[in-house]
Amino acid sequence: MRIAMWSGPRNLSTAMMYSFGNRSDFAVMDEPFYAAYLAATGDDHPMRSEILAAHETDPQQVAAQCEQPGTPHLYMKHMPHHMLDGFPMDWAKDCVNIHLIRHPARVIASYTAKREAPSFDDIGFGQQTALYNKIGGLVIDSADIRADPEGMLRKLCAAIDLPFDPAMLTWPAGARPEDGVWASHWYGAVHQSTGFAGAEGPLPTLSGTGKLLLDKALPYYDQLYRQRIT
Repeated sequence: MRIAMWSGPRNLSTAMMYSFGNRSDFAVMDEPFYAAYLAATGDDHPMRSEILAAHETDPQQVAAQCEQPGTPHLYMKHMPHHMLDGFPMDWAKDCVNIHLIRHPARVIASYTAKREAPSFDDIGFGQQTALYNKIGGLVIDSADIRADPEGMLRKLCAAIDLPFDPAMLTWPAGARPEDGVWASHWYGAVHQSTGFAGAEGPLPTLSGTGKLLLDKALPYYDQLYRQRIT
């Protein structure tokens, strides 16, 4: 089984990668198209030069890596906005495609704490909805996972015909070998964790450009939210 887990940034995606990576029957890949995306766009992201130096920048080579089997399974953490026009997507046809979502108010607040003034494209809601409309797949909401990790992971595993493994609920603190080089900037909180955090509190209140970005993202989130596993 090859799982392509699609999400925007700040969506519980690293915790989910650690969850599946803690299973003995999964290998994992961390945002394999990130360096290719940066090389093609020229976008100025944190640690850009380090990412380009450490990771494959040819999207055709990355796609070939994504077609390799795991041990026996492979879990890939992907971001839809990394898949630029012209990047190969045939590798995803035989994957179990899952779309991980999070309320945009939480995404925007969390992203802004790490990188100022995100654009609509940076947070990925438009690209994720377009990808879902194109390839389909399952949808799972990060809030549901945090509220009931075992219950939701059992439901997800059942939906993809994968036996649940209790090892998915905890992992060792600290970095993991499969982390992208960008982990030192983005993964501080999850490196301190040993499992999923509890349910989140009230939604953050946004103003100014953050509120405008929220208003634009909400319809896309709502479309996917209605399709989520419950």
